[in-house]
Amino acid sequence: MPKINGNEIRPGNVLEHNGGLWAAVKVDHVKPGKGGAFAQVEMRNLRNGSKLNERFRSADKVERVRLEQKDQQFLYETDGMLVFMDNETFEQIELPADILGDRRPFLQDGMTIQIEYYESEALNATLPQKVTCKIVETEPVVKGQTAANSFKPAVLDNGVRIMVPPFVGQDEDIVVNTETMEYSERA
Repeated sequence: MPKINGNEIRPGNVLEHNGGLWAAVKVDHVKPGKGGAFAQVEMRNLRNGSKLNERFRSADKVERVRLEQKDQQFLYETDGMLVFMDNETFEQIELPADILGDRRPFLQDGMTIQIEYYESEALNATLPQKVTCKIVETEPVVKGQTAANSFKPAVLDNGVRIMVPPFVGQDEDIVVNTETMEYSERA
């Protein structure tokens, strides 16, 4: 694994530090008036989700870890575990449902998601950026209500509440951005 200097750490890098795997969430480069410059790095543990703030001088060396990314298809959920299938080897694996966090409702049957592996351990799962959902409940469309950039609440078929533009009606398919959990466009 490559070692990098402390000032080369970027957000999104995965580091091996203190015997754990950490993802750099936020990096601030600080140059105090007295003393050497350093990088103040906010990190999140990939195994248990705990956070850590650490200072790295430019002379410090840290292990950068490369995660293997695989596309896997979601099959079904059983007892709080999500079952995925590798599209190439057809192997099935089970991951805890909380690996997706608050984006779990957007996971649909047959959806292909990206799972990041370190050696043979699954650490992270990423949904596609855009997902199509159906609106099951919203206020009726009101003509002429386009003066202000206003949004109205809507409930999707997966139970998630989001804000949609006033021209979107009930039983319409819309595209939702899974990163921001906001309306993107009509489907």
